Amino acid sequence: MRRSSVSFGWRASGWLLLTILLLPSLALAQKGHRPPPSYLQLDKPDQEKGREILDQFRRQGIAGDYYFEFELRVLPRHDPERVLSGRLWGSRNASGPISRVSVFPPAAGAAGETRLLVQSGAAPALWRWNGEAGSPILQSGVDALFAPVAGTDLTPFDLQMPFLYWPEFVYEGFARMRGRPAHQFLFYPPPAISERRPTLAGIRAYLDTQYTALVQVEFIDVQNRLAKVLSILDLKKIGDQWIVKSIDLRDETIRNKTRFAVTAAALNQKFPAEIFAPANLAAPAAAPARADLVPLTP
Repeated sequence: MRRSSVSFGWRASGWLLLTILLLPSLALAQKGHRPPPSYLQLDKPDQEKGREILDQFRRQGIAGDYYFEFELRVLPRHDPERVLSGRLWGSRNASGPISRVSVFPPAAGAAGETRLLVQSGAAPALWRWNGEAGSPILQSGVDALFAPVAGTDLTPFDLQMPFLYWPEFVYEGFARMRGRPAHQFLFYPPPAISERRPTLAGIRAYLDTQYTALVQVEFIDVQNRLAKVLSILDLKKIGDQWIVKSIDLRDETIRNKTRFAVTAAALNQKFPAEIFAPANLAAPAAAPARADLVPLTP
């Protein structure tokens, strides 16, 4: 009887211990993990001030319409390097920034151009055209935001950056990012994102304090580890306007990297509104005159 009682007691306490250990993970699965804020000063930063900084960032951007020619250098950890070329037309409408993007396959003259129309802002939207007959497809689901662009690790989510408009965020204070002071923010995904991307627990973003420009973005998983990092590497001044020259996107889980580099730019343009109409995405858009393009050397 004693051995049976001891055995039963061990099994009961074992199940109790297992249940206690499992409860936190079950709670995470049901409610979604939220990484705690990492406040950088002794006093909690003024959240209203943080909201004002973020609102200012949301309102600013490149003045007028603009056009970029760029390269996407895909650097897988194990596979051969690939280089894709692309074009980007940018503007701003009543909903916020809007971009039309064309990405071409590595082989010159090969079929398979991908066109995206990316509406950023508080009400983001995405249209994609892959050369099929018919109208462009409105891709409004969360899965479409995380679908790779032209076989790269770049996604429409990286282009849209909708997290900058997520309503739930914490201003964590001042940080040092690559030797410069930056405002640090932690954004929490809304339910629609969390339900389809449960491993994405939060996104931390750094804004340069002098220029209120984005410096780095960190995707945080449910284990509070970095899943992906987007880093602004270089800026270029054209006239009195600063633009992003190159960006690195690193997948920390599989160690792949994709580099976006602007090779030429034309600012102060005025594009017809029709090129940003979803119904016209199947028709090619005209690039600015070559005389307007400023080449950006590596």
